[in-house]
Amino acid sequence: MKKLVFKFDYISKILTGEKRSTIRLSTDLKEGDVVEVFAGCVRIGRAVIKRVCRKKLEELSEEEIKMDGFKTREDLHRALARIYGSRKINSNPYIYIIEFQLQ
Repeated sequence: MKKLVFKFDYISKILTGEKRSTIRLSTDLKEGDVVEVFAGCVRIGRAVIKRVCRKKLEELSEEEIKMDGFKTREDLHRALARIYGSRKINSNPYIYIIEFQLQ
């Protein structure tokens, strides 16, 4: 089974539904996939992938930023820069928005 892995810091946002999507630079996930969800080493459960959308990072809407659990675009950029590096994020890469729903 495919996995969707998050930093442990996001566990409460995922469980409360504040974080219902994730932004990745690449993915093999598609709509309808069922995945195991982990936060750090903790298995949260299973989720269904509701939607996968590809677009430029700067094209993200405020709603998409909030679905990913961030209050501002700047907060999102800082988090992505810690994962992928500032240089990559500042280049306005194509990203994948992966919406999921815990089962």
